[in-house]
Amino acid sequence: MTRPQPAPAAARSPAVSSPLGLHRVLEPAGVLPQAARQLDASPAIWPDEVRVGVRRLNLDAASFRQLTEAAGGDPAAVRAAVLDIVASRGKMQNPVTGSGGMLTGVVEAAGPDSPLGLAPGDRVATLVSLSLTPLVITDGLARWDGRSEQVPCAGHAILFGRSIAAVLPEDLPAELSLAVLDVCGAPALTHRVVAAAPAAPVVAILGAAGKSGSLSAAAARRAGARRVIGVVPHEAEAGLLRAAGLADEVVIADARDPVGVSAAVGRAGGPADVTVVCVDVPGCEGGAILSTAPGGTVIFFSMATSFSAAALGAEGAAADVTMLVGNGYVPGHAELALGLIRSEPGARGLFTRRID
Repeated sequence: MTRPQPAPAAARSPAVSSPLGLHRVLEPAGVLPQAARQLDASPAIWPDEVRVGVRRLNLDAASFRQLTEAAGGDPAAVRAAVLDIVASRGKMQNPVTGSGGMLTGVVEAAGPDSPLGLAPGDRVATLVSLSLTPLVITDGLARWDGRSEQVPCAGHAILFGRSIAAVLPEDLPAELSLAVLDVCGAPALTHRVVAAAPAAPVVAILGAAGKSGSLSAAAARRAGARRVIGVVPHEAEAGLLRAAGLADEVVIADARDPVGVSAAVGRAGGPADVTVVCVDVPGCEGGAILSTAPGGTVIFFSMATSFSAAALGAEGAAADVTMLVGNGYVPGHAELALGLIRSEPGARGLFTRRID
């Protein structure tokens, strides 16, 4: 496939950099980097930027699932698709899901005006999406088998003045930290909503045995939930979740079946005051809405969510619920998630199993 070749950065860049990364947008002009079709990922940094030597990518679950299904399960085709996306777009943004993931690496250079507080040699994880991060891969993903969300690789990435990154903790394996930080917005937002409830709420987690789901369950309990109901699709995940001890009730239901999932949540002590959607497949909006009590809150933390389907579904069901989009950023989200993985052996066990 012939890939578009951008003009040299020096010929197309504006006179000044933007903390939002607008100076790295090649096309279309005037949009934010996440909405751009192509970014300038050249390695020379502006005074407020940081260049990171990439060590590992973590593709978000919805994107990895879509790439795998589109490739018919062929790992080589998945690898080729990721390489083509990065080469043509200057970033890792799945054109179908619109999502990306995040990365770990080592700081190679930090501009004198960068506000991120990073220095060369720091081991970091980016807490902003790959869908807006200028990225170059230089090793052809030769060490990745195409079968997992975590992608060992070499290359470089650029962080802007408004980007977010965390120095990797020394007490946790890098692979584990990457997996946790990839989803740290979900438990943080869950904790905030549950803690703010006027009375101890019933919380339902759709996809409770996954990465974001298991940490959200742990966060809900820590924030004072009266009951945590974990919803999983089959007995294998139900067994793992029961063994982890993160939910008071574990139910098996297809999150895409609105009546079925709401009935299952009801039998387990629902409807829920707070429902958190952490399922990486489309079509889960109706079940989440029907599982939530009038006046309750639904948090959609999945890139597979159709927000028009959620809005119109709630209207059609006359459901008086507040719906929140989990945007991945809550102040203190990295510290909260890492604290949970340190203090909750059940959650750590689920993550370790997934990584292995």
